[in-house]
Amino acid sequence: MCNNECDAATEELAHPPELMFDFEGRNPTTFWQSSSWKKYPKPLQVNITLSWNKTIELTDDIVLTFESGRPEQMVLEKSLDYGRTWTPYQFYATDCLDAFTMEPKTANDLTQRTLLDIICTEDYSRGYVWKNDKTVRFEIKDRFALFAGPRLHNMASLYGQLDTTKNLRDFFTITDLRIKLLKPATGATMVDENNLSRYFYAISDIKVQGRCKCNLHANSCVFDKGKLGCECEHNTTGPDCSRCKRHYHGRAWSVGSYLPIPKGTANICIPSNHGPVHRANASSLGVANRNQARVCDNAMLRCQNGGSCHHHQRCHCSPGFTGVLCERARCQGPGECDDQLSGRASLHHPPIRRRLALTLVVLPLLIVSLC
Repeated sequence: MCNNECDAATEELAHPPELMFDFEGRNPTTFWQSSSWKKYPKPLQVNITLSWNKTIELTDDIVLTFESGRPEQMVLEKSLDYGRTWTPYQFYATDCLDAFTMEPKTANDLTQRTLLDIICTEDYSRGYVWKNDKTVRFEIKDRFALFAGPRLHNMASLYGQLDTTKNLRDFFTITDLRIKLLKPATGATMVDENNLSRYFYAISDIKVQGRCKCNLHANSCVFDKGKLGCECEHNTTGPDCSRCKRHYHGRAWSVGSYLPIPKGTANICIPSNHGPVHRANASSLGVANRNQARVCDNAMLRCQNGGSCHHHQRCHCSPGFTGVLCERARCQGPGECDDQLSGRASLHHPPIRRRLALTLVVLPLLIVSLC
């Protein structure tokens, strides 16, 4: 830790923001560092804004790794309109009541009914002793598990909820993230005013995993001319495939659907004034590019019960399991199927694959501002 030796004007002593996204595993660790709390008692507050210029669906936990001790007060915020408005995602504090007048909770306290609640947690705001104590998380998978089960085995249940509940879809959707660092780690009840250079923020890594939102109308997302964009199918267009192409307004545009499970509905845009309306269904899901439809991946459409994904086209199931995603037990005889597994069989994940399974590795536009 460079402590008071940080100097942005000297290359050897500089800790610029891009070090939060460089290759991890170096020795010594590289990290971004803020200025020190030399103006105490004026608050040391820093905003870190991440922008993708694209609507993103989160698929895994957001993880921040601190090298300075985790902040005693912090807010994670999200935007769905490219930074024009912001809403809290989660509050973090050593004392939630004192900092934000909120009762402390954890993700494990949430239920299906309260999943959308904004909580304050005290789990990630204490100093660290062990390596794992450096991290601050926003738990995406714990929230998924409220519908999909502890090991995310029943993803069909989650996708059924996401398909029918817009507020739930929007909760896991972002265009921008903002990390508001409000109070650095002090490690004590009193701030040592004779050694203010020891108080600062330092982050070595930020992990945000997600995929392009394409409204179930694309198989891939490309980075072109500085922007991410969906490669739209089903006669749709726009950055998120959110409207019908010109001359394809035979009916109103609609998002693709995972329902009815397991086949789903493509909701293809049809030509204007072109005969009767035919509702697109599973048989037409692959019209645009049937050979590239993804059956499985290593992000959200994972093969279950020990199965492995082969070229995104099929799951190779472990002995004793079958199904598109190896989601049900293979019956050997009457009464030999596990009740719980066979009960899930009728709700296996639909085989439509319009959502991109690409984990984002493209760096966001990064803005760090001292408040």
